[in-house]
Amino acid sequence: MTEAGKKWIRGQARFQGIFDEKDGGLKNKIPLSSIVIYDECKEYINRAFESGFDGSQTRRFEEELAGYIGMNYAVAVNSGEAALHLALRLAAEKLYGSSAGIYTPAGLGKGGALLGKKVFCSDLTTSDMTAPIVFEGGEPVFIDASDGDWSMDPEVLELAFEKYPDVRIVVMNHAYGFPGQIMRIKQICLAHEALLIECAGEALGASFLVQGEKQGKAGAFGDYAVFDFGGDKIIGTNGGALLTRGCYEAEKARYWAAGASASTPWNQHEELGYRCLIGEPDAALLRGQLLHIEEIIEKKKKIYEKYLEKLDGEMAYVISAVENTRPNYWITAITCESNIQFMETRNDRSYTYQDIHGTAAPMEIYDALEAFGAESRPVYKPMSMQPVFQNNEHFTLDGPWRMYGSFRNDTFWLRSDMARQYYESGICLPSSVGMTEKEQDKVIDIICACYDMAKLNRMAWA
Repeated sequence: MTEAGKKWIRGQARFQGIFDEKDGGLKNKIPLSSIVIYDECKEYINRAFESGFDGSQTRRFEEELAGYIGMNYAVAVNSGEAALHLALRLAAEKLYGSSAGIYTPAGLGKGGALLGKKVFCSDLTTSDMTAPIVFEGGEPVFIDASDGDWSMDPEVLELAFEKYPDVRIVVMNHAYGFPGQIMRIKQICLAHEALLIECAGEALGASFLVQGEKQGKAGAFGDYAVFDFGGDKIIGTNGGALLTRGCYEAEKARYWAAGASASTPWNQHEELGYRCLIGEPDAALLRGQLLHIEEIIEKKKKIYEKYLEKLDGEMAYVISAVENTRPNYWITAITCESNIQFMETRNDRSYTYQDIHGTAAPMEIYDALEAFGAESRPVYKPMSMQPVFQNNEHFTLDGPWRMYGSFRNDTFWLRSDMARQYYESGICLPSSVGMTEKEQDKVIDIICACYDMAKLNRMAWA
């Protein structure tokens, strides 16, 4: 947005009184999410330099991460996407044999460990979860989001297995740090003899409860777990990790991640590798942050609870936790709700909306927050809506959407294509642990002003 556009929004009458005239907005730009550098981070980074980057910080981080999650082994790499790539190759080797990993020089998508194989994948996610499938020659089949937790819908997964009973790999995520129905999905995978790859990069520290007690963390339930530590995740700023239960699988993944060079005096390559192991400074930084993960979650929870208290109901539906789970509250996402339907249109590159009294469109809130110095983000655009995947199959409770696009079932329709509904009505709100309570109050005031309810909200603060 141009500065002129921001100034025009700040000058609108509905936003008057939120800030002093001399302020014109938030004093410090509020990011969507941010990381904290603790004293231990600096200490471990200094140790990495002192040791000459001998790998000790990486080894310690892998041990501590695996122990925290409850898995046996961890392999730290440079991104969550690289970790998923390794997990897919391990799953393919286990299912189809090691020869499946040999490169076929027939062009992108024509070779690889998953050549000709379908993989069930969450629809409401990012390309990091789907690109590795394609790079290995596989075909993603997208499974709709659940009504409530925003992750993969187990009922839709069952429908997909009915049509494709031979699929042997399922890749699911926990959207925005709110655990999905991993227990049901795991049972479905076991019944169909499929391997489950649990993408828990957004849900580090989230846990599942039984009678109120922690009974396992996100990432501890799949055959493989994948974590991402990008700059906007709950800890970061760079890196990822693959977690497994088997020593052989961990060492094989490490071998691939180190370039797949055989133990010979010369450079001997019998398989393709990636050279994607994490750097020592990144591992040291992550070690220090992992020590404070519970503290970070508590701060995120307070941010979430205030949004829930002030916005949920007449104006918005705030993403909620599945029963018997504890989220890590990484990002608070909402869908815009009111008695009046907002008017917004989006195409692949642009958007428009109407300023309607009493309601607000997601991109209207996005623009308003940006104008005042707060970062937000639309909810993930589903993979099934991405041009690059326009020919891939997409399952909802109506069945294979691409095949039966004109079919409507009154029983399922309100719950069908939930990923699209979340995208078209949703917005991710500023959830940075560095945001003060006063700053969050201002963010909420801006959102309420988009609904023309700011004055009522400020009266409530008083």
